[in-house]
Amino acid sequence: MQMNAELFRAMGIIAEDEGLMAKLLKYAKRLATKKESETLLTKEEFLRRVEKAEAQIARGEGMEMLPGEDLTAFLNRNGYGI
Repeated sequence: MQMNAELFRAMGIIAEDEGLMAKLLKYAKRLATKKESETLLTKEEFLRRVEKAEAQIARGEGMEMLPGEDLTAFLNRNGYGI
């Protein structure tokens, strides 16, 4: 409850400056997006995963889908099925 009061008090001060309000809105949207989906990766995390996958493929550790295989069958065959 106290945190909400502090937040609204700070927003009241910021509301007088349109530039600060735009920054606050941009940041709030970014926080909300992170909260909504924890599967989102930063660019750096994504590139690290790509590099790791490329290294695995180079070592012959990659997995590939069989001709005509759908994604569900592929995931089940590789132990990732639901």
